[in-house]
Amino acid sequence: MPPSRFEPSIIKNKIKREEIANKNKKAKSQDKLQRRLARAKLEANDPTAKKKRLSTNVPRTLDNMREFDPSFLTADPSSSSQTQDGPSSSSGEPAYDENAEDLASDPFAAYFNSEEDPNIPPKVLITTSPKASKPTYEFCDEIVGIFPGAEFIRRKKGKGFEVGRIAGWAAGRGYKHMVVVNEDMKKPNAITLIHLPNGPTAYFKLTSIELTKQIYGHARATPHNPELVLNNFVTRLGHTVGRMFQTLFPPLPEFQGRQVVTLHNQRDFLFFRRHRYAFRSPEKVALQEIGPRFTLKLRSLRKGIPAVFNLAEEPKGLEFDVDESKSSAEETLDSDENKQNAFEAPEKVVPPKQDDYLWKWKPELETTRRTFFL
Repeated sequence: MPPSRFEPSIIKNKIKREEIANKNKKAKSQDKLQRRLARAKLEANDPTAKKKRLSTNVPRTLDNMREFDPSFLTADPSSSSQTQDGPSSSSGEPAYDENAEDLASDPFAAYFNSEEDPNIPPKVLITTSPKASKPTYEFCDEIVGIFPGAEFIRRKKGKGFEVGRIAGWAAGRGYKHMVVVNEDMKKPNAITLIHLPNGPTAYFKLTSIELTKQIYGHARATPHNPELVLNNFVTRLGHTVGRMFQTLFPPLPEFQGRQVVTLHNQRDFLFFRRHRYAFRSPEKVALQEIGPRFTLKLRSLRKGIPAVFNLAEEPKGLEFDVDESKSSAEETLDSDENKQNAFEAPEKVVPPKQDDYLWKWKPELETTRRTFFL
């Protein structure tokens, strides 16, 4: 019985087989072109047809197919594109109110509720890992130009200059943030961002670095306070990271500088870009990149400042069961408290002795390719 459909693969002659296959391919492409032209002619006469087609033909990507996370900040989980069924909108309303209360009491609430001059940038201390190399110092120079209130201090060598001790020293001198650039194989590979004085501490992997001098046709930065754009931070963890970056810049930007800093979250990768915009006409706006470019990926979020595990401690005194010794010890303690009240010293930020992780990335957390955390 002959086959119902002719296939060029059954032709034994190679030249004839290729000729028939190319002929069928060309006919298929021509048919597709005619259908596209007919559709374009129809949509030109009926603009609603194009809107209807675009609304129904939504491409399926990992972003709009991400698994539903209960920590979404949206009031209606059905508004975010996910494949699993989430709670109804009626159950989402109390969650949204709860999130608003959490944001009002988080460590960054003082920045948003502050009554200080919004034009004054927060002080940011930038340093490196011990024995840093030249590429790391060049990257630190770029970061100093990004944050208006940034100051770079070279990290000294030797014991006593742990990150936790430096963070406590910076908190006592009015710094609001501390950025530590780590390096591996003489290249910067990680950033530790510390919110002072009480944390939290975020650790990011650093990749895809391009300095300003490596960007063709880059613009020159000005000392104006930039505008900030944060994209796609939709979970509680993502909102915490976004607010943490927001506190690095002054609350009120200087629009005459026309500078924009963008932190775009896509599949938990944070893409950093800095541009200057220019109005070519009332309808058109042009962008010119200033630089630098780099990509961050959150690896951990800790409560408080980094811990110092070898923090010196005084040995505990001997304890006896005799009542006379207890009474004498209580008298000495009372005298010590009186002396401390007489000579009160300013409080120092002491680093903890153990890290308390709020979130830490692990390979087993990524159950599917559609699992994202920010």
